[in-house]
Amino acid sequence: MTQRHDAKAAAVRGAFTVERTFKATPAQVFKAFTDESAKSRWFSGGDDQTFIERSMDVRPGGREVAVGKWKSGVTTRFDAVYFDVVPDRRLVYAYEMHIDALKISVSLACVEIEPHPAGVKLKVAEQAVFLDGYDDAGSREHGTNYLMDKLVASLAG
Repeated sequence: MTQRHDAKAAAVRGAFTVERTFKATPAQVFKAFTDESAKSRWFSGGDDQTFIERSMDVRPGGREVAVGKWKSGVTTRFDAVYFDVVPDRRLVYAYEMHIDALKISVSLACVEIEPHPAGVKLKVAEQAVFLDGYDDAGSREHGTNYLMDKLVASLAG
């Protein structure tokens, strides 16, 4: 991958937490994050995006890659490494995001799954560094909220 390096460009930090409480079991939610078929039902950009590469190896040291091509011709790449995997409870991973050949960010994410009287409480916390002038303008948090809504919907059926 090509990387733009500009000594004048800043690295901008961001952090957010997204929470959902919904009817499901911890095992169902964990599977939605760790099984390629289950994750493909919700982890995408919708009808405007087609996966051109997809692989998952969810274990400490394992990798996940999702490359999508948008109708506009733009390609996005999610490239993650897992550091902590506790079945039905927690995932900790770091990932890079690319738009075409440009690395736009590096993030650390933690997914926590807790039993709750309503079913499950899901918390996704992320710390990101946006690189070389990329202006996220809140789109990562918005996108994560969108994906969590899709995840909940995928488990409702």
